[in-house]
Amino acid sequence: MTRAADQSAIHLVPPTSRRQRGVVLFIALIVLVAMTLAGLALVRSVGSGILIAGNLAFKQGATVAADRGIEAGRAWLTTQTTATLDKDGAPGTGYYSSWQNTFNPTTFVWNNNSSTLVTSDDGAGNEIRYVAHRLCAAANLSVNAPAQQCVTLNSAGAGGSKGGGAYGVVPLSNTIQAYYRVTAQAKGPKNSVSYVQSILY
Repeated sequence: MTRAADQSAIHLVPPTSRRQRGVVLFIALIVLVAMTLAGLALVRSVGSGILIAGNLAFKQGATVAADRGIEAGRAWLTTQTTATLDKDGAPGTGYYSSWQNTFNPTTFVWNNNSSTLVTSDDGAGNEIRYVAHRLCAAANLSVNAPAQQCVTLNSAGAGGSKGGGAYGVVPLSNTIQAYYRVTAQAKGPKNSVSYVQSILY
């Protein structure tokens, strides 16, 4: 009797290993889903980083290209006479004889022949334009006009052996020179736009 009782007791208790097989499969599936989601997040973050780096490179390229506009504006200013710089330039020259209080490079209409086109493609896909302003309050007046207010630099006469004015070189009185503001715009690939501004005299 004891053997039959022992055998029935053995058959009534189910093995624990059979219950745990389903739990291991469930945990493995959860870990697999978590690893898949982590991989997708990593791929998306790497893709976003590459896009951001590319956009920054285009922006930097446009900023470097805009320096060519500043240089072109400086070269243009140095070849003009004082009489020419006392008046607004013709359309397309991009020159104004006043500082224009309302000038804003981000809202300025650059494509309507009011600025000088340096190049439509500098080899890197950048279109470069510049506009120059004489830093004076009133347009079409000379720097020395009584009603004029300008940001100026007074240069003392020089050229003599001791720093004084030399005859026939520079006038003995101070020379008044106006400051000029040159603003350049570079439009590059992927709609990147950069502005550079410089003050010259």
